Amino acid sequence: MRQKSSKVVLNFTNVLVLGLLFLSGVAAADVELSATATQGGLLIGRAPEAASVEFDGRRLRLSDTGVFLLGFGRDAPATAEVVITGRDGGVERREITVAQREYRIQRIDGLPGEKVTPPESVLERIRSEGARVSAARAVDDERTDFLDGFVWPLTGRISGVYGSQRVLNGEPRRPHFGVDVAAPTGTPVVAPADAIVRLAEPDLYFSGGTLIMDHGHGLTSTFIHLSRVLVEPGQHVRQGEVVAEVGATGRATGPHLDWRMNLFDARLDPALLTPPMPEAVPQ
Repeated sequence: MRQKSSKVVLNFTNVLVLGLLFLSGVAAADVELSATATQGGLLIGRAPEAASVEFDGRRLRLSDTGVFLLGFGRDAPATAEVVITGRDGGVERREITVAQREYRIQRIDGLPGEKVTPPESVLERIRSEGARVSAARAVDDERTDFLDGFVWPLTGRISGVYGSQRVLNGEPRRPHFGVDVAAPTGTPVVAPADAIVRLAEPDLYFSGGTLIMDHGHGLTSTFIHLSRVLVEPGQHVRQGEVVAEVGATGRATGPHLDWRMNLFDARLDPALLTPPMPEAVPQ
């Protein structure tokens, strides 16, 4: 089953508007940058004549056409540097200004105590599950599925936003790194873009039913709190294909989809890569 809508499809042209870096020229000195970077944002770059591009201490993957990705986490500093080495050996360092954001405080009460502060007996399980999640997000695949853009995995009320600081049972905790969409248990959830499934688990301690999809170049989508995961690791899924169902598993107080995106370790805001939610009522 495929779910497509002209209202929510984000094509490559739209991605350019969001902030495509055009890096051109036969030498690094000829590179031109034009981009709008923000905390939680993703930039798609193109360096057809570059030998290498480095950012945040990592040498980035370049596609055959010179496409690469830059990701800025929730608390990314106000400036970042890209280092481009041309095929002639010339090196160009360019500074990018990163727009800073303000985040909401979100209070969640009524969670079971063991979900806020896990007992010692489950710490080994939590570490093992965390390692598997990290491994799924560490794959650096040459595919560029992300170039076709992203759609919302489902439509509904946005009940949680990226970057909000969560206070669980009165105790400040880690920020929320996803976008929550409220929907009844069993609501179908579709792939936001073409991908290869890297992790499909029915019951992780914190996240419950968990699905990680790889869109290429280290860019992944993670769906959590699912009632059912309908795909398997290694499976190639298409944008709009039903891959899971909404649930309230793991540390959740009600049925919803929590959609998270990563560029390796950089936690991104999915809402910056999609058009406005159709008929959504932001909280």
